[in-house]
Amino acid sequence: MRITIDSNVCIGAGQCALTAPGVFTQDDDGFGALQPGREDGAGDPLVREAARACPVQAITVTDD
Repeated sequence: MRITIDSNVCIGAGQCALTAPGVFTQDDDGFGALQPGREDGAGDPLVREAARACPVQAITVTDD
């Protein structure tokens, strides 16, 4: 699984970090970011739910 966050689309709503805090966080400017080393989601079942929760659809989850 590969997770990407489009920083040009993200508005910093924080739904990703609230939904899957083991994978997502917010950077110093308040925008969505991946926890260090969690670029693959490591099988976290909440990753896809976090992508769906994003109000601007800035998160893309693809299977490798």
